[in-house]
Amino acid sequence: MSSIEWNEKTFSKFAYLGDPRIRGSKVAYVLTKVNMKDNKYESTVVVEDLERGTKRFVENASMPRISPDGKKLAFMRSNEEKKETEIWVADIETLSAKKVLSAKNIRSVQWNDDSRRLLVVGFKRRDDEDFVFDDDVPVWFDNMGFLDGEKTTFWILDTESEEILEEFEKPRFSSGVWHGDGVVINVPHREGSKPALFKFYDIYLWKDGDEEKLFERVSFEAVDSDGKAILLHGKREKKFMSEHDWLYLWDGELKPVYEGPLNTGSAKLDGGKVYFTVPDAGRVNLYLWDGEVKPLIVGDHWIMGFDVHDGRIALLIETATRLRELYLYDGELKQITDYNGPIFAKLKTFEPRHFLFRSKDLEIDGWYIRPELNEGEKAPVIVFVHGGPKGMYGHYFKYEMQLMASKGYYVVFVNPRGSNGYDEDFALRVLERTGLEDFEDIMNGIEEFLKLEPQADRERVGITGISYGGYMTNWAVTQSDLFKAGISENGISYWLTSYAFSDIGLWYDVEVIGPNPLENENYRKLSPLFYADRVKAPLLLIHSLEDYRCPLDQSLMFYNVLKDLGKEAYIAIFRRGAHGHSIRGSPKHRAKRYKLFIEFFERKLKKYEEGFEVEKILKGDS
Repeated sequence: MSSIEWNEKTFSKFAYLGDPRIRGSKVAYVLTKVNMKDNKYESTVVVEDLERGTKRFVENASMPRISPDGKKLAFMRSNEEKKETEIWVADIETLSAKKVLSAKNIRSVQWNDDSRRLLVVGFKRRDDEDFVFDDDVPVWFDNMGFLDGEKTTFWILDTESEEILEEFEKPRFSSGVWHGDGVVINVPHREGSKPALFKFYDIYLWKDGDEEKLFERVSFEAVDSDGKAILLHGKREKKFMSEHDWLYLWDGELKPVYEGPLNTGSAKLDGGKVYFTVPDAGRVNLYLWDGEVKPLIVGDHWIMGFDVHDGRIALLIETATRLRELYLYDGELKQITDYNGPIFAKLKTFEPRHFLFRSKDLEIDGWYIRPELNEGEKAPVIVFVHGGPKGMYGHYFKYEMQLMASKGYYVVFVNPRGSNGYDEDFALRVLERTGLEDFEDIMNGIEEFLKLEPQADRERVGITGISYGGYMTNWAVTQSDLFKAGISENGISYWLTSYAFSDIGLWYDVEVIGPNPLENENYRKLSPLFYADRVKAPLLLIHSLEDYRCPLDQSLMFYNVLKDLGKEAYIAIFRRGAHGHSIRGSPKHRAKRYKLFIEFFERKLKKYEEGFEVEKILKGDS
């Protein structure tokens, strides 16, 4: 059997599944494939009938929503020519479809229980062709661009007459779900002229043009309803955004469903029961509340999305060595799809090995991947640092890790304090201490790993990460001489400009770095920029121009200062792409990024070469 090689384009061979939905025997989901030739992603809605074993396809479609009676399928389709988004409704048996709405910007679609009306949530902006104007913050938001006076728009659409029955606007970042024939609306809470910064919400019940306030200044949002009770996700009142979210039901009185201390990724209400995912020490598992909390689907995996109807669950499961596939749970777990099976049969994957270690006052989870090695052979090491700080590593498929293990590197990754999937105290320990004990956790993890693997070469350790991982990479090369090369992506180098420039800086940085940024010494003390003179390792900074989460100034400042100090530094700025460009950039963009990644570590940790000539590296790449 011929094998497939790991390289910068291997990602384009995989099928990517998302947004599963279930009603009766029908399951719908989005199947995305990479088209390298045309440099785009192609999404198809797949409708499977699990009883008949049939499979049907709707091309150029996403966001499938099966009506409660199981007879219709709503889906979204982008009209690139008109620069609009369309909503279509199809008969689920024939998939004969009609367009029911065209709008510039749509965020969510939900059927009413009558299987006739749709709640469509979108947004409107000023859209002057020459300038944007705002009197609110943030002025921009990652992956959404300039907000330009944005208002959230709610439409109630009758799919039979194709008429909008009702339309109303709310402040930006509002959201809503059906509650019987009314709509529960979450509106960011404002206090006077101060900005609404995602910590508190006011919740309203809107019905026939009348509005009733259900909650004021709470830290939870309505995420689902069965017409009788509303499912709320968050906390009664948060002191910190970094706290774990909890779950409540409200039916006139507030009842706790799940009070952490773990965070919940998604939650659904079905037949009076609540289903929700819980990150747990590198795993994401599915739990059920039916009066008490019970684990339902638990294992060394990540559940990447699910839907439930009458107790039957459609879910996507991913492991460290296999991309997500669709499963059905109806008392037992069955795998439904195997899109990537034939590819993985020809592609060697590497199972991470878990280890625990003490770091100061805590026990920390770590993993490493061992490449194929001959006896006595030494191999270089790449340390990966996750984003967040409240991200989490563990049992999911990380392309760059598999790629670099295949190229003969050890790969090491840990969940330092501040990570998700642990208790509240663990999550909050990083606040106003970032770069201190969390960095020690990473360093202690590396030392423990080096004891476990004598074939790992201590003299050839590289470090990389994206976002907070990019910050930690910048920090690491200023704080330790262990690292012989670094690739920092979309990271932070100066917390004060991040506070003032980032879309979330006004609340995120004030929480993580500390209050009173203009006076607080943390904003300088914890910024890699001010230690640039200590850097000895060659550093490649990768950033995307449209990143408004960790804007370009962060990498560009660090690069300029390093160059001014005579250090070996390089910068690659991708002209397009938001903060998540590493997974959402165009296919050619991603392939070039992976190529830069492979070649930089190859030259610095294996060949010990001076310089980094990008023309040679990308030659033949288009």
